Amino acid sequence: MHRPPVIVLDEPTAGVDVELRQGLWHFIRKLNRDGHTIVLTTHYLEEAETLCGRIAMLKAGRVVALDTTANLLQRFASHALKVKLAAPVVLPAALAAKATRQESTELEFGFDRFDEVAELLAGVKSAGGTIVDMVLGTPDMEQVFVGIMNQN
Repeated sequence: MHRPPVIVLDEPTAGVDVELRQGLWHFIRKLNRDGHTIVLTTHYLEEAETLCGRIAMLKAGRVVALDTTANLLQRFASHALKVKLAAPVVLPAALAAKATRQESTELEFGFDRFDEVAELLAGVKSAGGTIVDMVLGTPDMEQVFVGIMNQN
């Protein structure tokens, strides 16, 4: 068997179960470590983020983004603070404007710097909110994709 320098994989994990997907990811990484360039097409953004060092995004057949995964995440995505409250609250307008999602007792805020978290939590508390759960999320390729597609 020959050792092609470039291997094109079109949706290699579409429709497979989790165990097989993990096995394929391991094999793809090994091929890349062995010196093969892998061109991967996928609609699974988690897969692209996990496996790819560089990502190109297409819209209407046109490349609208091409950069390293790390640069795309840094440029286009923000961290997320998800807060679950004991009861719904009415946020002041300035704080409500920072919310990316507000549904009954669940709030979500985007932020770029971790020092913003204290301000957001203090704002929720001053609005009368009692926090029962909280999750800090990292930027992900889905945020990047949505942001880029909405720009172009």
